[in-house]
Amino acid sequence: MTIGLLFLIATVLAVVLFVLGTPIFLVMGLWVLAAHLIEGYPLANIGNGMFEGLNSFALLAAPLFILTGDLIAGGGIAKRITDFTLALLGWLRGGLGMASLTACGIFAAISGSNSATTATIGSIVCPTMREQNYASGFAAATASAGGCVGIIIPPSILFIIYGYLNDVPVSELFLAGITPGLLMVFAMMVACWAVSRSKKYGVLIPFEVRNVVRTSPGVSLALAAVLLVLWGIYSGAFSPTEAASVTVAYCLFAGLFITRELKIKAIPDLMFRSAVIIGIIIPLVAVSIMMQQMFAVIGVSRYVAGLLTEIGSYELVMMACMATVLVAGALLESVPLTIILAPILAPAAVSVGADPFHFAIVFMVGGAIGFITPPFGLNLFVASTITGVPYLKIARSVLPYLGALILAWVIIAVFPELTLTLVRLAGLGGGGLTID
Repeated sequence: MTIGLLFLIATVLAVVLFVLGTPIFLVMGLWVLAAHLIEGYPLANIGNGMFEGLNSFALLAAPLFILTGDLIAGGGIAKRITDFTLALLGWLRGGLGMASLTACGIFAAISGSNSATTATIGSIVCPTMREQNYASGFAAATASAGGCVGIIIPPSILFIIYGYLNDVPVSELFLAGITPGLLMVFAMMVACWAVSRSKKYGVLIPFEVRNVVRTSPGVSLALAAVLLVLWGIYSGAFSPTEAASVTVAYCLFAGLFITRELKIKAIPDLMFRSAVIIGIIIPLVAVSIMMQQMFAVIGVSRYVAGLLTEIGSYELVMMACMATVLVAGALLESVPLTIILAPILAPAAVSVGADPFHFAIVFMVGGAIGFITPPFGLNLFVASTITGVPYLKIARSVLPYLGALILAWVIIAVFPELTLTLVRLAGLGGGGLTID
């Protein structure tokens, strides 16, 4: 057999294993193993390459931001965020739903995790939404959709992974994600208002300044964490990784001594839960590094780049990339989606004139939409778990949010200024990804 035929067989077997439900880490690992055997490379290269690939200070930020999300929830800060947003928006039709979406945006600005955002805010607001006459499916769908911004509004765990794999500065990616993330939240709020007005969801709560003032100290704890991270990174006081550790220390202090809802005996469980999540993510990053090496050996990236550039204009290439991400995002979780497709599609997009920061945001927003896109839709499963609402019922109710997010995605893709303005104001003219 020829080498090309052997690679085709290995790839087909990997796809079959994935369809049968084999964990994606094993699928990728077995393909890497087969590729090494086909090329005749020593198997010791796999272990050495994975170790060296993970030997990076930048990757330390990922587990720290995950732990931050758990500390926010355990310390009662998430509940205070929800109370404040409800005091601001409760007077509108669908105000509780819009308040939960706003709370998701604020929570995402601290935790950087989509599933943590959905689970934490959803467990707080969904019972109350049911009490206010929201359909159970729509309440769960609201929590699912709100969680999408978890990987867009900085800090973001996936931005760290994307930047590391594609040589794009993480701190600049954080800046680039702010405006698109806010646009996504606004688009979902409009969808929530429209649906709630049509179906008469919610109970109107009179706006009272005193309620806003009363709940302001609680949300100020969250906003202080956000400002601390942004100030530290962009003033040069500390790196994104150091910012993550400072945020963990701040949230730990706030939960123990300010809100006093975080108990010392609960900290080991929170750390263990965060460790479990990072224990799923980091092995995928490690094996993806080896997969990228084999892609380089057999010329996959060059082939895909050549195929896309033959399509024609920049616009058509971007459309092809977005379609690929949307379809793949409906089938893959965000981490494997990023580590498999980003190193392939990013060089092709940059080769036809795309700004690396802009393409990174377009790619990540598409991946975020995948969180609520059936048949996978990770956030739909998370919301189903915490609410008990059947998955299919949530999937039907999430369609208005899905449409709003796709519209926002198109706007982000068509108008790069939404992504690049803050980067340029910071004195940064271009990205770290280059094409040889």
